Amino acid sequence: MMAASKPVEPQSGSGLPRWQLALLVGTPIVLGVGAVYLWNRSRGKEKQGKKNGERKTPEGSASPVQGQHGATNPELENMSPLDRAQSAKNKGNKYFKAGKYDQAIQCYTDAISLCPKEQKGDLSTFYQNRAAAYEQQLKWTEVIQDCSQAVELNPCYIKALFRRAKALEKLGNRKECLEDVTAVCILEVFQNQQSMLLADKVLKQLGKEKAKEKYKNREPLMPSPQFIKSYFSSFTDDIISQPLQKGEKKDEDKDKEGEASEVTGSSGYLKAKQYMEEENYDKIISECTKEIESGGRYTAEALLLRATFYLLIGNATAAQPDLDRVINMDDANVKLRANALIKRGSMYMQQQQPQLSTQDFNVAAEIDPRNADVYHHRGQLKILLDQVEEAVGDFDECIKLRPDSALAQAQKCFALYRQAYTGNNPSQVQKAMDGFEDVIRRFPKCAEGYALYAQALTDQQQFGNADEMYDKCIELEPDNATTYVHKGLLQLQWKQDLEMGLELISKAIEIDNKCDFAYETMGTIEVQRGNLDKAIDMFNKAINLAKSEMEMAHLYSLCDAAYAQTEVAKKYGLKPPTL
Repeated sequence: MMAASKPVEPQSGSGLPRWQLALLVGTPIVLGVGAVYLWNRSRGKEKQGKKNGERKTPEGSASPVQGQHGATNPELENMSPLDRAQSAKNKGNKYFKAGKYDQAIQCYTDAISLCPKEQKGDLSTFYQNRAAAYEQQLKWTEVIQDCSQAVELNPCYIKALFRRAKALEKLGNRKECLEDVTAVCILEVFQNQQSMLLADKVLKQLGKEKAKEKYKNREPLMPSPQFIKSYFSSFTDDIISQPLQKGEKKDEDKDKEGEASEVTGSSGYLKAKQYMEEENYDKIISECTKEIESGGRYTAEALLLRATFYLLIGNATAAQPDLDRVINMDDANVKLRANALIKRGSMYMQQQQPQLSTQDFNVAAEIDPRNADVYHHRGQLKILLDQVEEAVGDFDECIKLRPDSALAQAQKCFALYRQAYTGNNPSQVQKAMDGFEDVIRRFPKCAEGYALYAQALTDQQQFGNADEMYDKCIELEPDNATTYVHKGLLQLQWKQDLEMGLELISKAIEIDNKCDFAYETMGTIEVQRGNLDKAIDMFNKAINLAKSEMEMAHLYSLCDAAYAQTEVAKKYGLKPPTL
């Protein structure tokens, strides 16, 4: 959920495209297919050729070879079996180009029967050409059969592998499709957009399918205390996250200090608040439930607190009814209702429902226009929707209401920086960089300010300065595992220091063994190192820690890509370049 972590930037623009990092502290990294297959560097340019064209045509000349056009039967009898097969293929190619696929298929069938079995290269071409004709007739089973024959004869036959991949996808056999298209990507050194797009499509489909099933049956998992504290620190107008107040005692007990403990003991909500202060988070949901079921004075607060922890453990289905109830309580404190709208809006964004999300944030701004949290979190939403100017407007409103909001100041700088950087505007980039300097000067205790500045410095290839900023983050928040991961990735980009990078990411896991970001990043690095089994293990650990179905789907995509590579290595002996 957006409110559970800092926003994910829509496009990193980083100098490290194979690791498309989310740029704000606390977010999981987001990887596209170019990062799933991490070996796409500036290799293989000599193999590009006509790499982006559709593979529709059969192979071989469409015109008969010299001396064969109009050949009489006696002439055919004097030809070798291979020449006769080639003649049949060339005739088939003419029919194919004329759109006469039945005749083309018959000619390719003749070529297959005429061709000597030891001529494996030619025979594989004839099968592949017949598959191309079947493809035009949408006969996917026949396409797969003929492509399989072609691949058996010529295991690295790109056209046959890709045609079979497309047919497998049409029949819904995504796992085998992914293996074929992975082999194609490796053979083409990741230079063909068409095969990359198919791989991306299939990975996303597989990821969504697996995540839907897994997330539905997952065991709820409480995040680390560091994550929970970071989450609540992103709210300043949140009643439920504040320490116990005198107003939270019954009126008749305000002058009876001796009975205060008894009140706390009788109120599930006040007990839950006490557990919050003690970081005893596992007991909060049950105590809130007691308050709600007893119809206690703090029912609205208990509903919101319970919903918040349902969201934190990844149970949006349970959270939504509680949030709905609070939002619809006209007599509830307006700050509770606004906070519930922010959290439901963030939940909708996580579920990829931006219209509902925007609607909730707008209602929150209407009912509580002086609530800085509304503008802060809506600004994050606007960044996700790539609406930078509106995001800056919201951050400005948040800053106007709370001039001491260091996080909003830093995120405003970051939004302006991304706009200038992606728009290739050097003067505005420099202005944003100066803005970061001003933020860290005025708010030297704001770790997020240093972290965002570090990302901007990394974009500008100022690696040494970026490293210093991450060190400042660690000094301020030594238990923030995410910062160690970012610093580790910086070592890889800056110094190609694999050992130091892995050491820092391992440190992150040591600090917080529930940091899915660290496991995911470790997995991507292990893929690059060629340690696919270890990578799969890391991705599976991240999957079990995923905080949303969307995150889980992405992680399954990474895992499936790594697994497909292991299968391709076994079948064809194909391995991508490694670190």
